[in-house]
Amino acid sequence: MIRKTKITPKKITKKAVKVMPKKAAKEPKIQKNLEFKVGDVMPDFLVNDQDGNAHKLSDYRGSVVVLYFYPKDMTSGCTLEAQGFQEAWLQFTALGAMIFGVSPDSEESHNKFCEKESISFPLFADIDHKIADKYGVWKEKSMYGKKYMGVSRETFVIDEEGKLMKHFTDVKPADHPQEVLKFIEENK
Repeated sequence: MIRKTKITPKKITKKAVKVMPKKAAKEPKIQKNLEFKVGDVMPDFLVNDQDGNAHKLSDYRGSVVVLYFYPKDMTSGCTLEAQGFQEAWLQFTALGAMIFGVSPDSEESHNKFCEKESISFPLFADIDHKIADKYGVWKEKSMYGKKYMGVSRETFVIDEEGKLMKHFTDVKPADHPQEVLKFIEENK
């Protein structure tokens, strides 16, 4: 015969605690999509590049800034995109535009990536994804049915006053550098 016992806070024992269900794990904090509009002043940040040099967005007032976010060094899509920006680098600089790549990889990883792919522009080590959070590109992603947090491939073109000129969200790595270059040529 099974005796039903009502457990009240006074009667909780170690035995009773063991059979109580565990609390569910906390859900990861998901960054809501930040909506930037053309003309919005973009958030400033301080970050190191692949060589340990510190950069602030506000240091580049007076230049057009191409801030492109990518998920990971030395992966096929990210390599293709970086190579495209490198190939057009002189054209960008002739227009007065600075190119900066941003990913959550370390300075060391960026350094190896730059050496391997002969990248001439700075790659920012956003290890704690603070910049990605500020720009709304740290998002929930899914691969093979598994959900995880990561960087969305997006690009922000910022004018000489630190204001948004264009936000590219549907980025195709192979064509994107030329797409950004064309936009700057047409809007400079």
